[in-house]
Amino acid sequence: MFFSASTLADSKKLKVVKASNIDWGYLNPARGDLSPGAANLWGERTKDSATGMLVRFKKGFQSPPHIHNITYRGIVIEGQLHNDDPKAEKMWMPMGSYWTQPAGEEHITAANGETNLIYLEIDSGPYLVKPSSEKFDNGEHPINLHRNNIVWMEHKDLNFIEAKGVKAYFVWGEPSKLSGSMVKIPAEFKGTIHTEASEFKSVIIAGQVNYNSKEQKAVSLEPGSYIQSSGKNFHFIENKSNKEIIIYIRTNGKYRIY
Repeated sequence: MFFSASTLADSKKLKVVKASNIDWGYLNPARGDLSPGAANLWGERTKDSATGMLVRFKKGFQSPPHIHNITYRGIVIEGQLHNDDPKAEKMWMPMGSYWTQPAGEEHITAANGETNLIYLEIDSGPYLVKPSSEKFDNGEHPINLHRNNIVWMEHKDLNFIEAKGVKAYFVWGEPSKLSGSMVKIPAEFKGTIHTEASEFKSVIIAGQVNYNSKEQKAVSLEPGSYIQSSGKNFHFIENKSNKEIIIYIRTNGKYRIY
């Protein structure tokens, strides 16, 4: 099954996708309507490729115990998600929470919000669902980080953030190398994310972002929307609301916010 996302700006250097323009399919086509919905933002999860995708779950969804052949990361965009050992008590993770699911480890995934949406990322594919009978230990340990347990660093403690009120924390990897980080943008902010990285991928996790660049006229991006660039780019962002914005950034180079 083919999954596509209609782009606003789409060039060798810039790609902008509104969440409302995404075409959805099934995460596990063999299960049909019992499967969560899914759509690739970048990459191709059915191939040997790093991939970032959106996955949505109906209220009350609970998967049977299963494993995956590869490790993945999940960030909650909307709703209440639980991902853990089949015998674990439910810990519902709200928007902004983060988890990792090691390859080979038996687990379940459940959803409890009226609407439930996550960003899911893999560093290699294909992304496969396999029975618990094939479980194995790959030496990794899972992480379930509830939003309330996240420790955000202030701009004064981060040399790549010059804008007051902006906060960040590193989710995985090492700064200046391939890594993932979360950035929190305060209300009424207007500024720029400057990057020269060959890989810069960002997903709106919370809030409404007014975005423009030299190649993209002003557009409002809702949670689940996606921005990708390569090489030198200036991403102009504005938060006109009275609520904070959260953006996830995957990059293999440095970026600055000012």
